[in-house]
Amino acid sequence: MEYTLCGVILMILMLLYFKVANYFNIIDKPNERSSHKEITLRGGGIIFWFSALFYFVQNIQSYYFFFTAITFVSLVSFWDDIQSLSNKIRIVIHFIAIALVFFDLGVFNTVSILVIILAYITAIGLMNAYNFMDGINGITGLYTLVVMGSLLYVNTKIQLFTEGDFIKYAIIASLVFLFFNYRKKARCFAGDVGSITIAFWIIYLILRLMLKTDSTVWLLFLAVYGTDAVCTIIHRLYLKQNIFEAHRLHFYQILSNEYKIQHRLVALYYALTQMAISILVIFLYQKIHDGIIFLVVSIPLLFLYSLKFHLLKKVDIKLN
Repeated sequence: MEYTLCGVILMILMLLYFKVANYFNIIDKPNERSSHKEITLRGGGIIFWFSALFYFVQNIQSYYFFFTAITFVSLVSFWDDIQSLSNKIRIVIHFIAIALVFFDLGVFNTVSILVIILAYITAIGLMNAYNFMDGINGITGLYTLVVMGSLLYVNTKIQLFTEGDFIKYAIIASLVFLFFNYRKKARCFAGDVGSITIAFWIIYLILRLMLKTDSTVWLLFLAVYGTDAVCTIIHRLYLKQNIFEAHRLHFYQILSNEYKIQHRLVALYYALTQMAISILVIFLYQKIHDGIIFLVVSIPLLFLYSLKFHLLKKVDIKLN
């Protein structure tokens, strides 16, 4: 009953947000770099913050620092959806938010300075990677369902590291968002407020799990997004492009824009690939060394990503 009520309330809030977004003209206008062609409401991912709020109200003392941090992240991201902000402002807020959860989880007292620096770089990188990958209908919602579902399974069957409802509330928000987004003509897009907020939630959960198990292997629950984002950045640096400007070189963009594969199908491919990897990670955990698991996952993913260059070459031939 509790989950049904949460879903109904989130659904109502989403419908109310549509009216607000329409009134204030919070929209996403397609350009030559976009994967969509129609004007669509932006910021529907605010539903993830509302879901976090509902959970926080019921667990105020346990998640005070997390909710404060995710609120900072959501506010600056929503502001950026309405009016573009300087990258410096966003990074400063992200830095403060991550510091809050590091303090909450005792990171500053348990690891070295070097590890803390690497953790900051990884966390900020993953948040931005999640945002970069939010470009076609359904991809953020489906991918989030897979990641959260994997974390829920680990929490239930392998290692208890948080309250189950803390993960389930994020899953409910994802389902509500998908109802409006996973369509041929989406009612709304997640916007920065959606992709970055849910990425922050996921990173917080993975960090808790890593500290509990003393293992970094759980970062592979974000392996597909991470590989695509990092390899695309390297590709763009090789092409001497500004990596902070919009582009169409992600693998999903090549499949959607150049090869005209339906957006929802490409999003499903990404989600299923990550699901297969998550199942493999769970199966191999504590059976072989973490470093070997990273290799087992990374090598096939890099091979899959390399297919992008073959596809680009074929497109160039067709265009010429």
